Amino acid sequence: MQEQNEMKLSFDARSVNEGFARVAVAAFITGLNPTLDEVADVKTAVSEAVTNAIIHGYDSEEEQVELSCRIRGTEVEITVCDHGKGIADVDKAREPFFTTRPELERSGMGFAFMEAFMDEVQVESRLGAGTRVWMRKKIGAQEG
Repeated sequence: MQEQNEMKLSFDARSVNEGFARVAVAAFITGLNPTLDEVADVKTAVSEAVTNAIIHGYDSEEEQVELSCRIRGTEVEITVCDHGKGIADVDKAREPFFTTRPELERSGMGFAFMEAFMDEVQVESRLGAGTRVWMRKKIGAQEG
């Protein structure tokens, strides 16, 4: 039987909580014995997804970001959800350098980084209902 483990967190949509999310996920995946590079990849992808939810999903810090992680065998699946504004055009939002908040001097590379550091990224969004980003990464892939 495949080893499984799961955790869920919900936290305020405040920029200071992006670091908390990174550390929580890094701690959660330690049972897979990841390399430092794998930990860095996962932390970067989580940072981008959580930052997107906070900056683009909401106008209020009192809103919540939901983070869940599931380990199945040697893979980690991470989901970051907000219940905010949603994305009008997901395909456009996934294009490098696209941003809806240029006044914040954002690079528009969030989804590109997630895709570069994870094996798979899926984005679902509905205007006025929020966005769900699902990411998957095999840990220990370089050994095979």
